[in-house]
Amino acid sequence: MDIRHLKAFIAVFEERNITAAAQRLCVAQPSLSVTIRQLEDELGVQLFRRQARGVEVSEPARVLYPQAQRMVAEAEALGRQFREGRRQISLQLGIEADIAAAHVESFIRMASAALPPLQLTLLDGCAGDARLGVETLCCEDELFLPLWEEPFVLALPVAGSGQRWIICPRDASHQRLLGFYGEAAQDAVGQAATLQQAVYLVAAGLGQALLPQSLVEHHPGVQWRPCPGAAPSRRVGLCYAAQALQLPALAQLQAVLGEPGTQRNMPPETSRR
Repeated sequence: MDIRHLKAFIAVFEERNITAAAQRLCVAQPSLSVTIRQLEDELGVQLFRRQARGVEVSEPARVLYPQAQRMVAEAEALGRQFREGRRQISLQLGIEADIAAAHVESFIRMASAALPPLQLTLLDGCAGDARLGVETLCCEDELFLPLWEEPFVLALPVAGSGQRWIICPRDASHQRLLGFYGEAAQDAVGQAATLQQAVYLVAAGLGQALLPQSLVEHHPGVQWRPCPGAAPSRRVGLCYAAQALQLPALAQLQAVLGEPGTQRNMPPETSRR
């Protein structure tokens, strides 16, 4: 098995189509099919089930995919290290949907300052070596490194009545917020799958919502005020598997950012760590 096999596998896995993957890699389709077959023979498993249109990925392929991504990224980083004549370390970071842009930018600044040779790759959602997310969404077998704690605030439209609630029943925060909604939750004017989508409904003047401060404090069309009573909060930080600490970049970031006294609360203006 070599990097060529893994790159071919990744392309077919992501494209779900041999022809499209071959075009992406600038190779002939028969050559790509042979490469995939060689990888399957070496691993002793079937990675793809050929169909009339495209391919269906197998369970072994789903297991191999994140490992192949990591191996290819590390191999490419190693090549750049020697080509550029300096040491570099890489980290692939997933960004969950309800993380504010200010938090993403702050983390990039923190990581770059802590590890000047860091090469950071940003991905969407639950992907990469670690992800920037909310503590309540970490899997049971994952570790969590808290970076910020922020309150939920009352988000109101700049224009519009904003008297009825917009709720997010699918979000992990929903149960904690039911006490604030009271019986009015049964007469919600709208529902959103994510907190970020709820911001759009508020900005459009549909109603009011309880949302993390970082998502609304600089959003046009939305005004906010502290939540009445004891405001719930959420913790934002890094979620990662314990074995991911074998990666130099993540191990060093954990050592620097995990030091006592490094966590910061969110002030009225988004904090910069």
